Amino acid sequence: MFDWAGKNVLVTGGTGSFGRKFVEILLAEYQPNKLIVFSRDELKQHEMRQVFPDGEPSPMRYFLGDVRDTDRLRRAMNDVDVVVHAAALKQVPACEYNPIEAVLTNVMGAKNVIEAALDSKVQRVMALSTDKAVNPVNLYGATKLVAEKLFTQGNAYSGKGPTRFSCVRYGNVVGSRGSVVPLFLKQRQNGRVSVTDPRMSRFWITVEQGARFVIRCVEQMQGGEVFVPRLPSTGIMDVVAMAAPGCNVDFIGIRPGEKLHEVLISEDEARQTMEVDEMFIIKPPPPWYFGNGWPGRPVEAGFWYGSNNNRDYLTVDQIRTMIESCGGPEAAGVR
Repeated sequence: MFDWAGKNVLVTGGTGSFGRKFVEILLAEYQPNKLIVFSRDELKQHEMRQVFPDGEPSPMRYFLGDVRDTDRLRRAMNDVDVVVHAAALKQVPACEYNPIEAVLTNVMGAKNVIEAALDSKVQRVMALSTDKAVNPVNLYGATKLVAEKLFTQGNAYSGKGPTRFSCVRYGNVVGSRGSVVPLFLKQRQNGRVSVTDPRMSRFWITVEQGARFVIRCVEQMQGGEVFVPRLPSTGIMDVVAMAAPGCNVDFIGIRPGEKLHEVLISEDEARQTMEVDEMFIIKPPPPWYFGNGWPGRPVEAGFWYGSNNNRDYLTVDQIRTMIESCGGPEAAGVR
């Protein structure tokens, strides 16, 4: 069993909502030797340093750098055992308007992380992906699909070396940047909220659940897997009923690059998918898989995992409880 104690760990994009929660949990429960935050925003690093100070005897270290810079990544990964790659351009409209920037960060940045990890002989690299990488309809999803392929099939470059690559893929993070809940809470002050389509559904996960899932998957990874957690779904009108009860609703139509429903596992991927405990594991086809197999069972023929065919749908009260468990400013206004 993998042991985090005494390990040197680096998280790219470490000042984001995932990175902060990942750092909080690892410091409190896992005793790493070093915990390196790698990001390009000096202000966010300064703010994070006030909460998680660096300097002896703290394991915290803060590296300014961009995943577009391979040399800086190599320097940051010196003597690192584990890399969690969370850096990305994630806002769909921003990626649509700045497509080359999205490719440089999300695709070329992934390539740079892989090359730096191989050169630095990092043991385990876990990359964060998204449901939007499945059957992508926008540039963000397309770049994350390419990044997934780079990481899972990047194991071929490791050969007999120590480095192994895997991915986690999950849905919308409650309370993260761009979450719809703060928008509804703001709009309800005027008595009207805007909804793209009343049929819309989404997978939901809290940032703490996401961070703990990543930690668990790093411990279990063998190389080449895409790990997918079992998640509940929400209907958009139930979110409205929770956040803005009694408000009038304006239906404004689906935006470019947006889906009615999200898919975490496609029917084509099901042929390579195992069901293990509270997760699914998508194995890459040979010769890219470096694992020894999993004790789970294959999913049934024709399986696909979508937010609209999910057996676990949250009620209005369950959505409220989930948001309140996250804390933060949006949680204060849901009652």
